[in-house]
Amino acid sequence: MPDHDDTTRPDGVAPDDRTADGVAPVDRFADERGEPLSLNAQLRDAVRNAGIGQVAPGEAPSGRALLTAVGGVRGLAESVLPGFGFLVVYAVTKELVPSVVIPVVIGLVFVVLRLVQRQSLAMSFAGILGVAVSAGLALLTGKAESNFIPGIVINAVSLVVLLVTLAIRRPLIGLIVGLLLPQDEDGTGTDWRADPGKRRVLTVATWLWVGLFALRLLIEIPLYLTAQVELLAGIKLITGVPLYAALLWVTWLLVRTVFTHDEGAATV
Repeated sequence: MPDHDDTTRPDGVAPDDRTADGVAPVDRFADERGEPLSLNAQLRDAVRNAGIGQVAPGEAPSGRALLTAVGGVRGLAESVLPGFGFLVVYAVTKELVPSVVIPVVIGLVFVVLRLVQRQSLAMSFAGILGVAVSAGLALLTGKAESNFIPGIVINAVSLVVLLVTLAIRRPLIGLIVGLLLPQDEDGTGTDWRADPGKRRVLTVATWLWVGLFALRLLIEIPLYLTAQVELLAGIKLITGVPLYAALLWVTWLLVRTVFTHDEGAATV
């Protein structure tokens, strides 16, 4: 649920997404890979591969799972370095062109490294696309602060989506957890809706994510409007991957309080 700089990454099944010690995490859902996937099954597969899906409901979170959730060491570098490069170059030069071009170059370096190592390019392409769009807007408008428009838009859209799920009494974290739970006869894991304790915790967890995106917007929009570029770049780094990872950990712990290990570990 982060913006383009801290998007959740695929899990550790692919060779390019290994954890820090080089060991790929166990794929808990390998038995489903060969089956034809319905739309609901595809959604479950996507959630399982997303950051929040690295810990099944009821499981104890681990440092390895958290590192995998942010893309491992490589994914972490791909998320942080372009923004850090922009901050450093702009702080030193106060020039627009090198400040937005350097992050694109950094993104291209990661793409080349993956090509050389014959790894999946999806993650790098997604990252460099966001960086390129940001750079294009900044160059088009001639304003360095325009580099942050895509991130602000993504945060706003994420906030609206979360609030809508709360308004219709289907909190997004509950929907995600439902896709990770053993499925009912109709193919959905909805038992949490009938349990007041589970529903309350999943609603609270969703409100925490609302708080994350609202905080980002509350800080970033005034800085954008007043063109405080360096401060905006620094705040964006702080409220990006670090805050996302911290809230993901808290979400895992909250969900674990109302789900047993057996509930979360069971598969369809």
